[in-house]
Amino acid sequence: MSADPKLRVERLQAWFGDRHVLRDVSLEVPASSVMAVIGPSGCGKSTFLRCLNRMHELVPGARSDGGVFLDGEDLYRRGVDPVLLRRRVGMVFQRPNPFPTMSIRDNVAAGLKLNGFRGTLDEIVERCLRQAALWDEVKDRLKAPATSLSGGQQQRLCIARALAVEPEVLLMDEPASALDPVATAKIEELMHELKERYTIVIVTHNMQQAARVSDYTAFFYMGELVETGATERIFTNPGEQRTEDYVTGKFG
Repeated sequence: MSADPKLRVERLQAWFGDRHVLRDVSLEVPASSVMAVIGPSGCGKSTFLRCLNRMHELVPGARSDGGVFLDGEDLYRRGVDPVLLRRRVGMVFQRPNPFPTMSIRDNVAAGLKLNGFRGTLDEIVERCLRQAALWDEVKDRLKAPATSLSGGQQQRLCIARALAVEPEVLLMDEPASALDPVATAKIEELMHELKERYTIVIVTHNMQQAARVSDYTAFFYMGELVETGATERIFTNPGEQRTEDYVTGKFG
């Protein structure tokens, strides 16, 4: 797919205890692109996403095997600090999770403060809120509680918070599933803008959303990667019958 992919996954496997949830997944994600991960519930999409920044291993009894490479660097090799890795590979979750006791400004700056940043926070806060298409809506109330924002605004705030630590890759686990259509459209428009600077991997149940926002699509079924490729091909001329059946709504 790419001579020098931003992310490369080789024979990735994952378990929860004795339950084998991912089997021999191999794929590449080109830089400055959006890859949509699709498939029915329980097929391993979110587990795959969490393996990309080693959040899977935080679950008691969970383990994984295989390789995940960022710019050719093995993220699972001995000596890699998972905390520092998660700064390079950020995550936005399904439901907005701003820190409820913090202001809008402090939510964006939280990761920077945690990492001992000593520079000018206000400039970074403004830049990240602008990147998340939220600045104009909150610039006059940065000290207000983050929970005073609407659901869609809270999700964009969480994106701004993830961007503040300057990740290289942004993982999004169904970031619009809890939002109304207007807020969803803003998140999708935002992804188009962000891919100029970041590589994005998004899990979505929404086939129309996958077709709208992604350059590449990976279809998972029962823990296996069935097919991956350019989104237009996956949706119009897939190479596997199971892929065609899923994207045309015959099961799911």
